[in-house]
Amino acid sequence: MDPFESFKAMQKKGWAHFAPLEMQTTPCAARLVKRAGVNAGQRVLDVCCGTGVVSVTAARIGARVTALDLTPELLERARENARIANVEIDWHEGDVEKLPFADAAFDVVLSQFGHIFAPRPEVAIGEMLRVLKPDGTIAFSTWPPELFVGKMFALTASYMPAPPPGVAPPPQWGDPNIVRERLGAAVKDILFDRAVMQVFALSPAHHRAVSERSAGPMVRLVAELSASDPAKLAEFRARYDAIAGEYFEDNILRQDYLMTRATKA
Repeated sequence: MDPFESFKAMQKKGWAHFAPLEMQTTPCAARLVKRAGVNAGQRVLDVCCGTGVVSVTAARIGARVTALDLTPELLERARENARIANVEIDWHEGDVEKLPFADAAFDVVLSQFGHIFAPRPEVAIGEMLRVLKPDGTIAFSTWPPELFVGKMFALTASYMPAPPPGVAPPPQWGDPNIVRERLGAAVKDILFDRAVMQVFALSPAHHRAVSERSAGPMVRLVAELSASDPAKLAEFRARYDAIAGEYFEDNILRQDYLMTRATKA
C-alpha cells in the first residue's frame, strides 16, 4: 500500500473512538461558525467533520451543509446528532486530500481540528480552496505547537514510530506564519483569533485516561506500548500528567487554540 494511504488507514481506525470527546468541542463549533460568518442559505462544507458538531451548528442557522469525514463510525454518530437536531445534512465518507466535489461548489469551507491530520498539508489545503468559490470564506481551528495540545502531540509522536517521509506534524497548523505560507496568494484578508476550550477533569490523570480511550494518536500509542513496553508507557503517562498539570486549575484543563479565517482571492 502507498505509505500515505497506509498512514490514513491507521488514522481512520484510531479516530473511530473519538465520539465521547464531542461535547468538549461543541462550544468551539459555535465559535467557528460565528467567526466564519455563516448565514442561512449559504453552501457550507465541513471538512473532516467528525461527529458533526460544526455541521449541525451551521445547519441549525439555515445553511445548506455538506460534510465529509474519513471515519464511518464518526459519520454514524454525526447522522444521529443531525437527526436529533432535526436538520438535513449531506454526509460523505471521504478524504480531504481527494474531495469529491466540483470546483467552486461552496460559499464557506470549514474545518475544526480536522484537516490538520491530513499527511500532506499542501494537498489538503489545495483541495479545500479548489472547492471554495472566489470570494468565499475558509475558516478553521487548529492547535498551536507551543501550548498544551501541541505539546501533547509532540510528546505522543516521540513515543511512536516515525511517520512516512513528508507527513507534516498536525500542530504546525497552529503557527500563523506557517498558515500564511500554506494559504499563500490563494487568499486575502487573513484574520487570526485565539480562543480557549475548557475541558472538565478531576485531575490531569483523569483527563489522560479519557484521552487514552478517545483521541486517535493516544489510542494507538497505548495499545502498542501496553503490549510491547509497559515501562515506557508508564514513563509517557508520567510526562503527560506533568505537562497537563501546568494547564490544570479548578478541575478545568485549559486548551488554547487558534482560529483562522480568510477570503479566497
